[in-house]
Amino acid sequence: MSVRPRLLPWPGPAGQRCYLVSDADSEGYLSRLADEMEAVQLQMGTELIGHARLMLGDRKTDARELRYLSNRLIEALQDALRIAESRGGRLPVPGEAESDGPAQTEEGAQ
Repeated sequence: MSVRPRLLPWPGPAGQRCYLVSDADSEGYLSRLADEMEAVQLQMGTELIGHARLMLGDRKTDARELRYLSNRLIEALQDALRIAESRGGRLPVPGEAESDGPAQTEEGAQ
C-alpha cells in the first residue's frame, strides 16, 4: 500500500508547502485539524465573496478599500486552490488501489 503525502492547508514557517504522511484511514489529530482548517478557509472565502458583492455595489467604496478587498480575495483564492490540490492528490488513482478484490470475486464464481 502506498501512502501519498497530504498537502496541508497552511504554509510552513518560511512559507513553504507542508505535507502530512499519515496512516491509511487519515483519522489522526493532524488530519482532523487540517479538515477543520479547510472548512474554515472555505467558509471564510464564501463570506468574503458576499462582502465583496456588497462593496462592489456601493459607489462610495474607495480605492484603498478595494485594494484591501482584492488582497483578501487573493488569499481566499490561494486557500481554495491549495485545498483543491490537496483533495485532488488524495483521490484514488486507477490501478493504485488493491485490485485483488474484484478479481477474487470473479475467480471464486468460476
